[in-house]
Amino acid sequence: MISSKDTVKEAILKAKSKKVYIEGNFVKLLAKTSDTEVKDYIEECKTRDINQRRKRLDITKQVQKQNKELEEASVIKEALVIELQNSLEATEAAKKEAEELRDKAVEDLDTLQKRTQFELINLIVRVALWIILGVGLLTTILYIYVLSIGIDSTIIESTWSNLFGILLTNSFSIVGTIMGVKYATDKSN
Repeated sequence: MISSKDTVKEAILKAKSKKVYIEGNFVKLLAKTSDTEVKDYIEECKTRDINQRRKRLDITKQVQKQNKELEEASVIKEALVIELQNSLEATEAAKKEAEELRDKAVEDLDTLQKRTQFELINLIVRVALWIILGVGLLTTILYIYVLSIGIDSTIIESTWSNLFGILLTNSFSIVGTIMGVKYATDKSN
């Protein structure tokens, strides 16, 4: 315990001049006195000490509250980051799947176009060959008829010969043109 009146008087002077008061457990060490000025000073110190403790407690509570809010915000932020990463991964997976579907559709379209072209070429070749065969057969039947009835066949012989040459040339020309177009439009070569 502090019993020196000079020490207490010095503290009172400091409190009046510089607004500095004794705080904390040091207030409990002050000796009980009958001096009213010292009693008033001790009471003032106790009141200020209580007020300072309340302020510190309020500040501590406020800091703890802010820390709790920051922790909660951190958890929310982490959840948002994870959700964003999952969304990004899902978006990239969907993009990859869309690209695969597009590639497959393009491939199917190419196959369909090639098949359609092949069927068209096949039809053109068949029709051309039937026409060539029909004209050749008709000309041959006409030539045989003329020979069988005994008419002069010199003109029909040269016509028949020329016609078969032309038909043969045209048939190879048609087939060659179609094959050339087919290979010219083939993208893989």
